[in-house]
Amino acid sequence: MNNTFSDNNQIGVVSTFAELVHTNFKGEMNALCWYRNLDGDFNEVVTQLSLKENITEIYPKDLIALQLSEKGNIAREIILNDIQLLTDFGASPALNLLKCYERDDEFDFISTDVYSFHVDRSPIATDTFLCTYLGASSDIVSNMQAEQKILIPEIRAKLKELYDGPDEEFENFLEENYFDLHYQLHDNAEPVNLGLGHLWRLAVDHPKKQVLPCIHRAPTENEDEYRLLLIC
Repeated sequence: MNNTFSDNNQIGVVSTFAELVHTNFKGEMNALCWYRNLDGDFNEVVTQLSLKENITEIYPKDLIALQLSEKGNIAREIILNDIQLLTDFGASPALNLLKCYERDDEFDFISTDVYSFHVDRSPIATDTFLCTYLGASSDIVSNMQAEQKILIPEIRAKLKELYDGPDEEFENFLEENYFDLHYQLHDNAEPVNLGLGHLWRLAVDHPKKQVLPCIHRAPTENEDEYRLLLIC
């Protein structure tokens, strides 16, 4: 097992999909990694796909239609199998070919795009699954190494300047605009990069959560390289 992950209290490392979906989060652990060293040529798959917008969803039929070498076919079968595993589990996986996400630069003191460290929220009990097959990969950070931006006095004061409503509804304003989901790292924070090929399960903020939601962010993309990301 990779010591970068297995020596981290935030991360549980497993060796099968069944362990990934059935292991309970507990204590500080709010991220699970199905650690894998994948064979196959994922770059060959990507070079045969067409990016229609900055984010293009790739469907199984698109993958099946590709004419690939033996190593390219291995990569394709891995992706198709991951999609099937997650679908059979009851999730709705999406395979995205990514150039970049949309940036939120409306304010200079807070951003609500996915490049900002944030948590996911859901009205139902669920988790976030993701795997980067090619390109830059996401980061996570321990909850002890970050603080909600809305609790930082300077940022909160500026948000109150934006708000035009009764004081008792200010927290609703923060939630409705997703400001409460975003975090600022402490100076000594050490984010962990999720790497390539591993299938991750991250804890989400929902009514039945047993642990704190996992703080994560999308990476800045590598120049002249698309990302191939499975997420749900």
